Amino acid sequence: MNDVISQYRIEKAPYYHTVSDEVELYEAAYGVRMPMMLKGPTGCGKTRFVEYMAWKLGKPLITVACNEDMTASDLVGRFLLDANGTRWQDGPLAIAARLGAICYLDEVVEARQDTTVVIHPLTDNRRVLPLEKKGELVHAHPDFQIVISYNPGYQSLMKDLKQSTKQRFGALDFNYPEHAIEAEIVSHETGVPNEVSGKLVSIAERARNLKGHGLDEGISTRMLVYAGSLIAKGVDPRKACRVTLIRPITDDPDMRDALDAAVTTFF
Repeated sequence: MNDVISQYRIEKAPYYHTVSDEVELYEAAYGVRMPMMLKGPTGCGKTRFVEYMAWKLGKPLITVACNEDMTASDLVGRFLLDANGTRWQDGPLAIAARLGAICYLDEVVEARQDTTVVIHPLTDNRRVLPLEKKGELVHAHPDFQIVISYNPGYQSLMKDLKQSTKQRFGALDFNYPEHAIEAEIVSHETGVPNEVSGKLVSIAERARNLKGHGLDEGISTRMLVYAGSLIAKGVDPRKACRVTLIRPITDDPDMRDALDAAVTTFF
């Protein structure tokens, strides 16, 4: 069992810059094993925050990248055939419940609603996971907690959480950090000087103002780290920005020209 747990432990502290009181609030929520929901745009640090909190609390972390093809069996487990016949293989949710890990369902709205309802018995006072195919009822380890994340900007009638699911969670809102903090994060992650990281953040801020006015999504902190990493390797800043910030988020020629102009302004 210890061998299984060890592979999910985070040995080195992930870098995370506290923005508000999210760390204290999460610690309090974990203290009562409250299921938590992290809401915010793509690439703003939700996953890094969960990794940091798992390290800080000394708990193993099992992450599941949700997708529309994911079934309930992918989460809880299934019978598999091998040379000796059939055997049961726990899914990540069952493993987390047994071991007392934090189970993180990333972008949970990407999963089908009939899949996400399997988490319901784990998110109330029962804290159990029925393995119906196996005929077993898994009682969650005292250290177990479930965390989900999603981007409210992509909500639709077809892709949203049921109210019966949302109301089982506490929620923390995330957004892109203020200018100085985001510049410090980019500088720390890439090694570029603060002057360069500040310019990258300024470009991102201009792009974010265009969300809903030609852009579906703004430039994320993750993308700024990509740009800074290329610049740190000696790539011309304008080329680095074109490859990592502009081309990935739009194919519209006029929008690309506008963002290219913003890059030229700073570099």
